[in-house]
Amino acid sequence: MSSKEKIVLIGAGSLQFGLGAVGSILKSKVLKGCEIWLHDISKESLDLVYRASNLAIEKKNLDFTLKSTLNREEALDNATFVINSIEVTPRFELMEQDIEIPRKIGNRQVLGENGGPGGLFHSLRVIPPILEICEDINKICPDALLINFSNPMSRICLAIKRRFPKIKFVGLCHELEHHVLILSRILDTPLSNLEFKAGGLNHFGVFLEVNYKDTGKDAYPDVRKNGLEYLRNLKTLDGHNIMDYILDKYGYLPYTTDSHYGEYLQWAWEIADKEGIKRFIDTYKQSLSIDNDKLIKAIKDGKGARYVRPDGERAIPIIEGIVSDSNHHEASVNLPNDDVITNIPRDLIVECPAIINKDGLHAVKLGEYPKGLAGLLRNQASVQDLVVEAVFTNSKEIALQALLVDPVVDSTTQAEKMIDKMLRVQAKHIKLE
Repeated sequence: MSSKEKIVLIGAGSLQFGLGAVGSILKSKVLKGCEIWLHDISKESLDLVYRASNLAIEKKNLDFTLKSTLNREEALDNATFVINSIEVTPRFELMEQDIEIPRKIGNRQVLGENGGPGGLFHSLRVIPPILEICEDINKICPDALLINFSNPMSRICLAIKRRFPKIKFVGLCHELEHHVLILSRILDTPLSNLEFKAGGLNHFGVFLEVNYKDTGKDAYPDVRKNGLEYLRNLKTLDGHNIMDYILDKYGYLPYTTDSHYGEYLQWAWEIADKEGIKRFIDTYKQSLSIDNDKLIKAIKDGKGARYVRPDGERAIPIIEGIVSDSNHHEASVNLPNDDVITNIPRDLIVECPAIINKDGLHAVKLGEYPKGLAGLLRNQASVQDLVVEAVFTNSKEIALQALLVDPVVDSTTQAEKMIDKMLRVQAKHIKLE
């Protein structure tokens, strides 16, 4: 039996996203026979992904239909699932401006992708084109599920929720999946022996409960007992100083490292491993550049099919779960709060577990968040509210207010200089009145 689903990949010209997502679909028995549509605004990038993906299908004579188009309306026609992973280019050049310009003006942000001044400017660039995509979805395929991978995750999803309340969407991030092994190592037990519940805001969450499966006992006393020593001796890219501090002072272990968790904290600069953060960013950019060069050469040499392989992300398993009515559990998704966490504003997007079935995604209620950490989340609720409002109104005044309410900003003079400078430097991408 063949699937009748039409899965659209927006931003498919990104080699890592496009090849990985197609690779995941081609491995799926549930989605066998479905249509895969690749869409991007770059013909050259799109053609590379199409060539490699089409070759992978032809080599194994797989039962999938693959299409490629620069026309978004054509791609979305009758779509049942839309996966978005766009970024405004040149990605890393703009990201460096987001980070370095506020720092040169005197702001002490440890990164600048999702929070702080850099997170504002990133939001002002990327949310408008994503809302244009959502407008098309709302008109052309209103029943489709939108799966978003783009950052800043919480702000993008909040804008979608407010502007297009009828669109079904979920935000996905691999942060929890990448760091859950820390639990296993702290507790010296296989991950398969642990049950956990985690959540908060994207890049700003903690493990709320941890239990041993074999004994049924609460494992958090052991996390608190052993975690600090483990984290203080952990040598990896990025840093773990903030994870260590939150565990020590708040009693809960974050599943996000210094680079992202620290974006939301006014005191992060004091304790974050700033050298580790820089090392992580530099290594990531370098490895991505090397990978891209390698992939482009392989595709042009007719060897691209070997790189069309599953990416390990959760978008396709979620689609499979909806199509097959699996009723399975996902550890971490981003959905509207709606009292998932009861002591922060309802009009937020929260990161939480979910159950997946034919009716979609159903958030698992987390109840009351630890009070001290809930206070940190509420700080971000005010920031996100104004960031989204600045996008909706194209207002320089409200964008400035978003900076002034951000805990990472402690100077009115610096805030005004940052706004003026970024509007000049990124005038092509950010237009405020």
